[in-house]
Amino acid sequence: MTSSLPPLHLSGVVLPEGHKRDIWVTDGRISFTEVPGSRTVATDVWILPGLVDAHCHIGIGPGGPLDDLAEAEQQAIVERDAGVFLIRDCGAPIDTRELQGRADLPRIIRAGRHLARPKRYLRGFAVDLDEPEQLPEVVAEQVAYGDGWVKLVGDWIDREIGDLAPLWPDDVLDQAIKVAHEAGGKVTAHVFGEAALPGLLAAGVDCIEHGTGLTDETIDEMVRRGVPLVPTLTNIANFPDIAAQAVKYPVYAQHMLDLHRRNPEVIAAAIDAGIQIYAGTDAGSVVKHGRIVDEIELLHAAGLSATEAIGAASWRAREWLGYSGVVDGGEADLLAFDADPREDIGVLRRPVCGVLRGAVVR
Repeated sequence: MTSSLPPLHLSGVVLPEGHKRDIWVTDGRISFTEVPGSRTVATDVWILPGLVDAHCHIGIGPGGPLDDLAEAEQQAIVERDAGVFLIRDCGAPIDTRELQGRADLPRIIRAGRHLARPKRYLRGFAVDLDEPEQLPEVVAEQVAYGDGWVKLVGDWIDREIGDLAPLWPDDVLDQAIKVAHEAGGKVTAHVFGEAALPGLLAAGVDCIEHGTGLTDETIDEMVRRGVPLVPTLTNIANFPDIAAQAVKYPVYAQHMLDLHRRNPEVIAAAIDAGIQIYAGTDAGSVVKHGRIVDEIELLHAAGLSATEAIGAASWRAREWLGYSGVVDGGEADLLAFDADPREDIGVLRRPVCGVLRGAVVR
């Protein structure tokens, strides 16, 4: 129980504001009022909220769905040790609710299972719907099963046409997303190509994952609707390998190569347009866990300032997902560093102290 934890004290420059202050931690919460008897764990440091991986898969490994929860636990530990204290799990084929109650593991916001059509996603990952008209009913089930988020596979290779294609008719998307919203849920969608984006945006999708097929028109629509993007740049780097394995589908392979080639300009256009961007690695299958700092560096290289890129994986991402930053009464999820990460993002790989749910974890 957090009430049994000893009070802690940290002192340093708090980001993003950049002001020096003293912070006390008691009962798993931040306090700006001195708590007698606190143990000082860090001084003369830079302090920021714990990192966020907003697209992560606890329960998926390089070989596919994991067999047991012990492996998923190890994935969560790797993320925690990389400074990730909050995960938006974007689809997992196993039930990880038991891990959510662990005080020593990152907070996990579960999106339930991927929703796809037969042979239109990675084997064993998704709930496969024989008929697209089943989607609204299954979305309702996943809203109840997860933590409010639902993960749709918006497009995937259609082997009959040999290229990326949308999985869902527009009218079905309208109904399904309405069902999610009426139940208090949100819907995010995996989208690589161009064709699925207009229907998803028109239906009111709440987030786009990857977004490599964004065009000027769909970027403008995302801005108009306030839809954020999690570009998973760490995973997009694998597109050439995906294309190389698709020798039976040359049109699809070339499409993936084109999406990879154009991605830097797509992300730059999204940033310039003002789309809210959050950091997610897509860890779990082809991407190893614990690579959030790589993603932050890629976002910075893509055009976000260092402060913006860090915020996309810290205070801004936490706010988006319903958690606080370094505020009085906020959740005590903190990282401390011996140098300013805004000057060198690589500093994020070397925290001198981490406090998760009010307890020192490193």
